Amino acid sequence: MKLAFQLAYRNLVGAGLRTWLNVGILAFTFIVIIFFNGYLDGWNLQAQRESVKWEYGNGQLRHQDYDPLDPFTLTDAHGKLASAKSENLSPILIRQASLYPEGRMISVLMKGIDGNQQSLSIPTEAFQETDAEIPAVIGQRMAKSNSLKVGDKILLRWRDKNGTFDASEITIVKIFDSDVSSIDLGQIWIPIEKLWEMTELKGHATYFIANEHYQHQEISGWKFFSKEELLKQLKEIIEMKSASSSILYLLLLGIALLAIFDTQVLSIFRRQKEIGTYIALGMTRWQVVKLFTIEGSMYSLMASVLGILIGAPIFWYFASNGIGMPEYVTEEDMGITIAQRIYPAFSFGLLLGTLALVVISATIVSFLPSRKIAKIDPVDALKGKVQ
Repeated sequence: MKLAFQLAYRNLVGAGLRTWLNVGILAFTFIVIIFFNGYLDGWNLQAQRESVKWEYGNGQLRHQDYDPLDPFTLTDAHGKLASAKSENLSPILIRQASLYPEGRMISVLMKGIDGNQQSLSIPTEAFQETDAEIPAVIGQRMAKSNSLKVGDKILLRWRDKNGTFDASEITIVKIFDSDVSSIDLGQIWIPIEKLWEMTELKGHATYFIANEHYQHQEISGWKFFSKEELLKQLKEIIEMKSASSSILYLLLLGIALLAIFDTQVLSIFRRQKEIGTYIALGMTRWQVVKLFTIEGSMYSLMASVLGILIGAPIFWYFASNGIGMPEYVTEEDMGITIAQRIYPAFSFGLLLGTLALVVISATIVSFLPSRKIAKIDPVDALKGKVQ
């Protein structure tokens, strides 16, 4: 085996430019596969982390009539929960309302949240730091799209539990910056005690946010969604994106493997006398097949080394500095969590998996044309007359 590797290495180095062209193409493919997979893995990890931090907590206990995708359910999707069962849960009540900044009317979701909650990163502590009658916290997207700033007083109109209209001024006391657009655009957050008073729905909630100590038990009229269930849709979107990107990987890998295949076919055709000499010196036909297969697989090994040498500083740079996303992507409600900068995650498993894919594929492609050697007559090979 050692002799086979030595001979294969000597032959590859002796081939000169042809070898380095194959190695370069394969190394480029190696870098691209790792980079794009690392990018998607980094996006996935960031999105999951931010979604749990800002929106999902350790899970949500939802009223059975509540559908986040159907605003018509909000009128009746609320209820009370016994205090014994609400331990380690933070209530959130959602009501529809209209906001009137600078004479314009904007439909918004008015969300009441406990000012002392610790389950989400929404800065509800700002409610305790103001004497405003109705303090409100909004996201940066909401503030930018409606030209709002801290200290602004805006007229808000809502309906109470009986459908009666009421209106009052709210005061913007805090603007938070979050990558999760689903808690930002078209939404205002106010103390839930104040919302209970405004709507006469004392003790009611649309859903509850669970903290890490919550142990769920079945509760009539409520459905619990773990954070894994809530993140399922996000994971499916990332997986779909990864599957579509794999077409690019296959094309690049196919081009690189085709180059190796052609090189092996040409090598067998041009080195017939060398093959005959190996057999005449006592090597079996399958040992010669193994030699040529090792030559082909060494393309992938050399490409992996070259890819790591070139790719390592590139991977390190982007993992440290991230990749900036276009402003229109991060500021619009795309339905998924997208950070302003995505930091790729290049795991050891990703590197090993890509390395194995490249090496195994190159070995198989090298073996296919090399099988012809097993049928070569050594005498014809020495004469260079193999068909």
